[in-house]
Amino acid sequence: MKKILIYSLVAIVLFVVYWFFLKPKPQSIDNKEKEIAIQKHSAAFNNNCQQIINNYLAIKDAFILADTAAIKSKTNIFIASLNAIDSIELKNDTASVYETVISTISDIKINAASIVQQHDITEMRKDFSSMTDVMYPAFFFAINYEGTQLYLQNCPMAFNDSIPANWISGEKEINNPYLGKSHPVYQSSMLHCGEIKDTIKRK
Repeated sequence: MKKILIYSLVAIVLFVVYWFFLKPKPQSIDNKEKEIAIQKHSAAFNNNCQQIINNYLAIKDAFILADTAAIKSKTNIFIASLNAIDSIELKNDTASVYETVISTISDIKINAASIVQQHDITEMRKDFSSMTDVMYPAFFFAINYEGTQLYLQNCPMAFNDSIPANWISGEKEINNPYLGKSHPVYQSSMLHCGEIKDTIKRK
C-alpha cells in the first residue's frame, strides 16, 4: 500500500513539473505573424532589391555632380527596377507585409516620376528627399532587407541653409547630394557637410 502511495505521489510530482515547467508553451498569434513577416526571400528577389538600391545610389551620385540629365536618366532606370520587383514572391509573406511593400513602392515611384518631370535641380532635390523618406525605414523593413550595409545620412542645411534632408549612402564618407560639388553659393566647400543618422544592416 505504501509503495502504491509513493508511486502515486511521484507521478503527481512529475506531472506538475512537466505541466508547469517543461511543457512547450504555445506561440501567440503575434509571434507567428512576426516569424512569417521576417522570413527570408529568394536570392533572385534579394538581387532585385539590391539592384533597386544600386540604382538609387546612382541617382544620389548624379545629384552630387548636379548633372540633371544623368539624374533623370538614372531615375528612369530606378523606376524600371521598382517595376521589376517580384510581386508574386511578396504574396508569400503576410497580407500586411505585401500591402505595405506595394504601397511603399507606389509612393517611391510617385516621387521618382516627379524628379524626371522637374526642370529645376532644387525641386528635383526636394523630390529626392521625399523619396528617401519613403524608402527609409518603410521599404527596408517591409522587404526584410538582406543586402549590403548602408548608411542613412543627413544634411542639416539642405534647403535654404536651414531645412534638413536625408539620403542613403553605401559608404560612411559624407558626399552631400543636396549641396554637392557645384553649389551656386558654396561651390564644393560643403560637399562633406552632414552626418550619419543610422546604419541600415541586413537582417
